Amino acid sequence: MFLPTTIKEVRERGWDQLDVILFSGDAYIDHPAFGPAVVGRLLEAEGYRVAIVPQPNWRDDLRDFTKLGAPRLFLGISAGSMDSMVNHYTANLRLRHDDAYTPGGKAGFRPDYAVTVYAQILKRLYPHVPVVIGGIEASLRRLTHYDYWSDSLKPSVLVES
Repeated sequence: MFLPTTIKEVRERGWDQLDVILFSGDAYIDHPAFGPAVVGRLLEAEGYRVAIVPQPNWRDDLRDFTKLGAPRLFLGISAGSMDSMVNHYTANLRLRHDDAYTPGGKAGFRPDYAVTVYAQILKRLYPHVPVVIGGIEASLRRLTHYDYWSDSLKPSVLVES
């Protein structure tokens, strides 16, 4: 049985509230190569009620961020298996036209700086729920760093998000 991704799947399990909701910039692939799936499965094995929201739409009315309600413990965020900026742009700053971590290889289903964008949205929607960030994008930006795409120093993702 896969981790739930919709309120219908949550209710089918007989759950009234989730403990943890994970947000990922990748499509949901239940495989050990995908961090959010691994984290979700580990939490589930410990008895927590976990759901995952793959590639939430940040451009509309934010329903993907609210469809499962507020979790009891925390919201988890990962940009996915690849840094969102590396996923979007070549070393020559040219926009990529595909995304290997999206069904059909279609580009445009995650924002630039996905961890920061997702965290800002979730903190605005659920100000009293802790947000936990992880994955390659969060770990690469945990300190002040040079950002190649903006040609500037950027603060830690902990500050920006």
